[in-house]
Amino acid sequence: MRNFFIILLLSTFLYAQNPIAFAALGDVIYNNVEKIDKLKNINEYKIYSKKIDQYVSEVKKCKKDGYGLELGSTAKKRMAYLNRLRELVKTNDFFVRLVNSSYETARESNNSRLFSQIINSGLLQNIDEHKKEIIDYYLAHQEDMNTTGLIAKYLAEDEKLRAKREAQLRRYKSKKEREAERIRKIRENDKRQREAIEKKLQEELMKKKKRIREEQREELSKTI
Repeated sequence: MRNFFIILLLSTFLYAQNPIAFAALGDVIYNNVEKIDKLKNINEYKIYSKKIDQYVSEVKKCKKDGYGLELGSTAKKRMAYLNRLRELVKTNDFFVRLVNSSYETARESNNSRLFSQIINSGLLQNIDEHKKEIIDYYLAHQEDMNTTGLIAKYLAEDEKLRAKREAQLRRYKSKKEREAERIRKIRENDKRQREAIEKKLQEELMKKKKRIREEQREELSKTI
């Protein structure tokens, strides 16, 4: 019984890691596969759902075979496994490129929903190099974004950044208040001008009616 539990623990530990054979290539695929699978939750990637499901299934099969190689195998099997990894990494790279392209598209088009999903996908390359760019975007669109995931991490790392965020929020509220006051004044001015025009037209109408009545009385007096 004791040996059974030892074997079970060893098996669990081994399967928690990636296969050792060709790890430099395999780790990239195995570490990204769950992230790629979650891309199906993004509206813009739903068209790839079938491709993603097929890819995830192939990666799982390949990973299982990769563990088998660790127990010893022929050079032919090792080469076949390597070739499968090379094919799978092409799909991995396709989705990584797609995510990086979506990042630029979302940023340039001010699509805050997609921007948040992309930066939290875990597939954006060299993400810390984009830190300033991401923070600048967040500060400019924070009313449309949630402070979760990567943004929360960056905010937690930088006290000054939080202070800047709070100051910008105050400015944003103040700006909205000033804009509301400006619109109120414009509407009040428009109302005053409209009422003045209506009053003037009414006065002119009354004068015209009075003049017509006077002319009618004069005409009537001439016939008597």
